[in-house]
Amino acid sequence: MQQFEKFAPLIARVFIGGFFLMAGLGKIGDVQGFAGYITMGGLPAFLAWPAIVFEIAVGLSVLVGFKLRPVALAGAAFCIVTAALYHGDFADQAQMIHFLKNFSIAGAFLMFFAHGAGAYALDKKA
Repeated sequence: MQQFEKFAPLIARVFIGGFFLMAGLGKIGDVQGFAGYITMGGLPAFLAWPAIVFEIAVGLSVLVGFKLRPVALAGAAFCIVTAALYHGDFADQAQMIHFLKNFSIAGAFLMFFAHGAGAYALDKKA
């Protein structure tokens, strides 16, 4: 059990970081479509590229455990804002699931903020 505890932060970083990295890279294939989507939440289309770069940067930072605490706060805020802007139609079960998923990921980010990156990370402090 002690060995799993040592690897648990790394596994969590792979899950969350990989999710963000794949989400950002996936949007590169249809930037115009993503730009259209973000306008539905009331944001300007020009934020498509900054959002994509943010997702990729967060994903990479979390994966390698670099500057994780400030990145985790930014990631939590990103998840909460996107949940509020794009997944607030609770009459649609899929939207409610996305809303709850975003808040769950925000919770994981807050755990990273509170406890650090763990033993297998570029950050020196756990």
